[in-house]
Amino acid sequence: MVLYKEAGKKSTVFPIHKGGDRFLFKNYRPVILTSVVYKQMEHVIAGYIQQVWEDRDWFYEGQHRFRPGYSCESQIITVFQDISDSLDEAARLDAIKVYFSKAFDLVPHDRLLKKSAASGVDSRVVLWIREFCDRSFSGS
Repeated sequence: MVLYKEAGKKSTVFPIHKGGDRFLFKNYRPVILTSVVYKQMEHVIAGYIQQVWEDRDWFYEGQHRFRPGYSCESQIITVFQDISDSLDEAARLDAIKVYFSKAFDLVPHDRLLKKSAASGVDSRVVLWIREFCDRSFSGS
C-alpha cells in the first residue's frame, strides 16, 4: 500500500501546444500523467462519493454533471428548453454565463475535507482525498 501511495503522489506534466505563439504560456495545455493504478483508484473513489451523495440526496436537481443519466448534453437541452418555453410565453429571460478558471486549484483543501466528512463520506476516503490533494508534479 505504501508503494502505491507513493507512486500515485508523483505525476509528470507534459505541456501540449494548443496553437498560437509558442512563447506564451497560455497557449499550452497541461497533460498530467499518473500511474494507471492511481487513475483507476480515482474512478473508484469518485464512484463511491457519487453514490453516497446520490443516496443522501445531496445533488441539486439542476445538476447534470456527476449524476447517472445526466450529462453536459442534457444540461444544454435543459437550457434550450427553458429558452424555448420563455419565448413561447413571451416571458422575460435573463441569462448569466459564469466560468471558473482553475476552480479546483482555488478550493481550500481543509474546507473540502470538512465538507466531504460532513457529507457522510467514509473517513478513510476523506484521508485518501487529503493525500490526493497533496500530490507533486514534475515537468517533462
